[in-house]
Amino acid sequence: MSKRHEKLGIKQTIQKEWMDKTLRMVLAGMSEKDIRENLDQYLSTQKQSGGIGERGQKTYGMAIGILASWFAPEDDLRRFRDEALKIARVIPEEEWLPLHWAVISAAYPFWFNVAKQVGRLFNLQESVTQVQIFNRIKEQYGDRETVARNARYTVRSFVAWGVLQESGIKGCYKKSDTRAILDKKPALVMCEAALHAQPEGKMQVSQLLHNPALFPFRLPSLTGDYISGNSTAIAVIRHGLDDEILTIVQ
Repeated sequence: MSKRHEKLGIKQTIQKEWMDKTLRMVLAGMSEKDIRENLDQYLSTQKQSGGIGERGQKTYGMAIGILASWFAPEDDLRRFRDEALKIARVIPEEEWLPLHWAVISAAYPFWFNVAKQVGRLFNLQESVTQVQIFNRIKEQYGDRETVARNARYTVRSFVAWGVLQESGIKGCYKKSDTRAILDKKPALVMCEAALHAQPEGKMQVSQLLHNPALFPFRLPSLTGDYISGNSTAIAVIRHGLDDEILTIVQ
């Protein structure tokens, strides 16, 4: 299990346009040093809530760490990141959101796990509250103020990315319209991200394809054989006729 499965790491709201800007620089071939310097200057003018405004060095330094999931991933995520980059090069920018979701979920499983609790709640009800989300995530990570704070920033990022909507009642959210992913290549990246978000790197096919952590999206029809046959990083393990498990190839 990687240390990333234990860390929280979402210490501030992340705006989608910051992810877009970072990805554009990576695709332009900029070096890690130049990207960091560019982001350092850019984020110093950006408010967490969106828009332009002064902010503290410590705060936007945390943001660069998260954005680095695109330009400086952990070694075992580099091949995964590179596959996401190949897709980003050939699709319009307005279709990048699933790739951002995948990359940050793999690099920061806490993001994935908060999303999973939100998705589970939406499977039961039409709106969710911060308290419900925090109570569920604390069951996994412990009842600490830092857990609630990081979960709050993650939920605020979901709102900033447009996958959650404020209901008009403070601390209560509705789900935005589900985004259909018609291209199977981004769907495969999201499947691999879900596996990277698991400490053991494996999951049943049915659990993966209908994972509540992917609540903002609707994946195309996929099978275990298709996923493993079209990804060099994923293998399928069969137990009996119906039990298929997908696993990251070591």
